[in-house]
Amino acid sequence: MSDIFFRRKYRVIKAFRRHIAPALLQNQTDGRPGTTCAALLTGITSGFFTMRMARENLRATQIILEKVETIRLYSWDQINTPGFIPATFTQVYDPTRTNSAGLTYNGTMTITTPAISNSYKDDLRMLTVNLSWTTGSIPRTRQFSTFIARDGLQNYTY
Repeated sequence: MSDIFFRRKYRVIKAFRRHIAPALLQNQTDGRPGTTCAALLTGITSGFFTMRMARENLRATQIILEKVETIRLYSWDQINTPGFIPATFTQVYDPTRTNSAGLTYNGTMTITTPAISNSYKDDLRMLTVNLSWTTGSIPRTRQFSTFIARDGLQNYTY
């Protein structure tokens, strides 16, 4: 059985060499190499750039979540103390190197009284986290806003 498998495998490789490989390397209309190869390389490059953008976007989401989850553990008095929560922050990330600066994410956090006219207005704050970074030469930003209540979802602090 293994002999039949290897013969079939050899036929597939031989067919690839004879029919598919030349088509990848040259344009069928005028015989010049490169048109198909250039399109293939462009597709590969585009795929890597798309993956890089997705990875950086995911890291931005993680940074924003980290900041919001940290706020959740503060008391109401700490949240309302000016200067207790830094207004700006910087995170550096590079998944391939441990000794280089890598990609820099710059962020701001603002805590404001929401623009509502309800009776619980004084027991509510709005947290907005802005994050910006650059992918290649493309400036990118993410923003997340949420509300903080005086009593919160749980009435405890570690």
